[in-house]
Amino acid sequence: MIVIPAIDIRGGNSVRLKQGKLNAETVHSSDPVYIAKLWKSKGAKRVHVVDLDGAFSGESVNKKIIKKICSSVDIPVEVGGGIRDLKKIKELFDIGAAYAILGTAAVENPQLVKQAVEKFGADKIIVAIDAKNGNVATKGWVDVTSVKVLDLAMELKSFGLQEILYTDISRDGMLSGPDFEGLKSLTKTGLRIIASGGVRSIDDLIKLKELEPVGVHAAIVGSALYTDGFNLEKAIEVVE
Repeated sequence: MIVIPAIDIRGGNSVRLKQGKLNAETVHSSDPVYIAKLWKSKGAKRVHVVDLDGAFSGESVNKKIIKKICSSVDIPVEVGGGIRDLKKIKELFDIGAAYAILGTAAVENPQLVKQAVEKFGADKIIVAIDAKNGNVATKGWVDVTSVKVLDLAMELKSFGLQEILYTDISRDGMLSGPDFEGLKSLTKTGLRIIASGGVRSIDDLIKLKELEPVGVHAAIVGSALYTDGFNLEKAIEVVE
């Protein structure tokens, strides 16, 4: 199991939001590239980058910064936020991203996932399924749909998708612990799962690791990185 530190970019800064709310933002650095290098120096084998401006607007606002991150660290970079068509996916790979993460587009146009998997390969496409009370949320978590998480996951699997990133948005940025029950439910799909949202400690990661045999192969850590009680180097050593 791998630990993936997160870098959320908004207005050119590295920030953290609570529950995806723009009015609950903390700016941690004006240099996301430095943050990427920092996490790499602490042992990260992959980084998770989200263009928050893109997630809310559908436009790739922070592409230059993301390109610089990809060229500055020699580890895979997975990128999400505002990726709504094949052209934008190709642009991401052209600037050095290793994985493209689809979110809203996968809910509104599941056929895009099928096309992306066919064009770029299932090993390069990840779909972020953001949940609230078991339903899928879209557009930077602003809209909660009537689509059930499990139903969407199974539909996407039928299109050749192999990997999903699951976030319970009520936990994101809240340091309240992961949604273990939601994750356990998703393991029934047979998909590879990246757990996201709520991780606050190494103990949470150890508990997530117990789900590794049934498909939870990675965990994203965000807000905990900026707390005194979480040591990324130690977490990577213990969990990996």
